[in-house]
Amino acid sequence: MMITYTQEELSSIVHAFAFPGTITDWTPHGNGHINDTFLVRSTENGVLRKSILQRMNRTVFHNPTELMQNIAQVTSFLRKKITAAGGDPFRETLNLIPTTDDAWFFVDERGEFWRAFLFISDASCYDAVTDPKLFYETGNAFGRFQQMLSDFPSASLFETIPDFHNTPLRYQALLQAAQADPKGRLKNVSDEMAFFLDHADDYGVAERMKASGELPLRVTHNDTKLNNIMIDDKTGEGICVIDLDTIMPGLSIFDFGDSIRFGANTAAEDEQDVSKVSLSLPLFESYTKGFLAGCAGSLTRAEVEMLPMGAKLMTLECGIRFLADYLMGDTYFKTAYPEHNLVRARTQIALVADMEEKWGEMENIVARASFSH
Repeated sequence: MMITYTQEELSSIVHAFAFPGTITDWTPHGNGHINDTFLVRSTENGVLRKSILQRMNRTVFHNPTELMQNIAQVTSFLRKKITAAGGDPFRETLNLIPTTDDAWFFVDERGEFWRAFLFISDASCYDAVTDPKLFYETGNAFGRFQQMLSDFPSASLFETIPDFHNTPLRYQALLQAAQADPKGRLKNVSDEMAFFLDHADDYGVAERMKASGELPLRVTHNDTKLNNIMIDDKTGEGICVIDLDTIMPGLSIFDFGDSIRFGANTAAEDEQDVSKVSLSLPLFESYTKGFLAGCAGSLTRAEVEMLPMGAKLMTLECGIRFLADYLMGDTYFKTAYPEHNLVRARTQIALVADMEEKWGEMENIVARASFSH
């Protein structure tokens, strides 16, 4: 929720951070729905410097101190890796700006938490996949992110959202929502409930493989949408993974799978005509090639083989969450009309069904891409 601050209050917050040079102005920036973001301009030796200032949303993130410790640890680790590889640590990872008291966040008089980053210039974010090359670069950037953090001790990170991708628990929540049926909507969703009941055997696969050690816990991003990659304006290459608020221990196949669910769908997430919903195999192949090239052999054989299942599980999980929210009266996801969450659930169901039709081709694409890297 946006909180209104006076310019005097904002000034005291801005000046609590050690921005480079002399601060000249600050203006609202971007269109994010979670945090309030400002672009801060300053001058240093006659050169314009840009930085990002954000108020963290404590409604979504209940432990901002732990969240910021995660980000500080990971970005510090990445800077060392990037520097050692001859890269540019100021463009290839986020760089936190400390407060004047040398802390990674500032708490204002209202108890709100703020943090600041250096702005990455000459790079852009995209909200939709416009061509296979863009999706390849997105996959490559998330794969490199995975590779660079492959030897980071994931157990040292806080779990900022417990059980975020615990599919069996999400399924149990759906069953509980159906049993409670507080809005009397269960009668509208018999086909959808039947679909998710029929797939009950799938939900625990990844959890069991994690428990047995077949799928190792890694540092995962957990929000691998296209617009969380900065694309260099000149080269068109993915250069930096941003929005690290949900970084925590997790499974690599889920980061891969959520990108596919979101980016390789031929229709919008809330397309009402499910005949338009399908998995684009050319986009699936582009992303898979980019992701595995970026991972550069850092994934285990089991992880690679389970990539298609990661895509299926993330799509099932998202559909489960949409349907549960519909049954509970739309208490979590924002909706534009009464059936919105039901429509979203149906698109996920249609996408899973199409994945199952194309399963052999998905596995072949992964096998070819892994063999070439």
